[in-house]
Amino acid sequence: TSKPMVLFLGPWSVGKSSMINYLLGLDNTPYQLYTGAEPTTSEFTVIMHGPKLKTIEGIVMAADSARSFSPLEKFGQNFLEKLIGIEVPHKLLERVTFVDTPGIIENRKQQERGYPFNDVCQWFIDRADLIFVVFDPTKLDVGLELEMLFRQLKGRESQIRIILNKADSLATQELMRVYGALFWSLAPLINVTEPPRVYVSSFWPHDYHPETHRDLFLKEEISLLEDLNQVIENRMENKIAFIRQHAIRVRIHALLVDRYLQTYKDKMTFFSDGELVFRDIVEDPDRFFIFKSILAKTNVSKFDLPNREAYKDFFGINPITSFKLLSQQCSYMGGCFLEKIEKAITRELPDLLGSIGLGKKP
Repeated sequence: TSKPMVLFLGPWSVGKSSMINYLLGLDNTPYQLYTGAEPTTSEFTVIMHGPKLKTIEGIVMAADSARSFSPLEKFGQNFLEKLIGIEVPHKLLERVTFVDTPGIIENRKQQERGYPFNDVCQWFIDRADLIFVVFDPTKLDVGLELEMLFRQLKGRESQIRIILNKADSLATQELMRVYGALFWSLAPLINVTEPPRVYVSSFWPHDYHPETHRDLFLKEEISLLEDLNQVIENRMENKIAFIRQHAIRVRIHALLVDRYLQTYKDKMTFFSDGELVFRDIVEDPDRFFIFKSILAKTNVSKFDLPNREAYKDFFGINPITSFKLLSQQCSYMGGCFLEKIEKAITRELPDLLGSIGLGKKP
């Protein structure tokens, strides 16, 4: 299996590259990533293990079938020119891969980058095991670009860690004020009961500024490293748990589409206008008990149900007539699709997780 991936996201010049340099001990070595006060990282940089220092161009990474980056070709040549791989002979990189990203610049249009920046971010988000969203307390700027990023992170909340970097650049009282302001800004963007873990420290090799909470910052660094180690150690368990979580969403989505389709078929007559009938259903699904009927199914939580508005968009792209009822998607040899996914959720994935926990070979 491939190594876990740690993704660094956030506004420009918040210390993402400096943090990677610090975690890997690359400062003042030939391997260190370039850092500075102005936006310095315009590329997606994949830092991985290799026998010696080596830079690999994006077009080579995408063409190499031995690596897992070939799907990135779909984002075009302009993007591949902004993709770089760096191999470094470092012990930690034998167990994990780091990905540094261009800083988010508010008021900068995606088109100015010359490639679909948000789509590329989504590709890495979907494959990351841990996501560090880094902020500089001296310049909190939560605008539209950052809102878009957190929309892309939806469903990945358990993998997000918020980093309040350069914490020793502020006095204690000011740091507390900024901490509160950050959560106030992010609260509407992270709509979960359990907020992400926040690490407050200065992730660079310099001594902490005097008259700051040195002990706290050091403990936070140690906690972050322990967190990173846990992700590496528990990678297989986390992957299985995430696959099961995704399977639950797929099952609910399939049940909902099936219910929309069955309701549509029930309401259609020989003289009906199909488009008007379905528009009536999708505009007010509660009148037809679409979502309520799904809650009556086994192992469906109301907290897992998607937003009703999302299905207006979904069926705007995917016509209802392009789907078949779940009852029609069964075969004598292959069984039923729905039964297979329910078996995976209730038995196969939990058994696999249990076998790993017992130290058995899965």
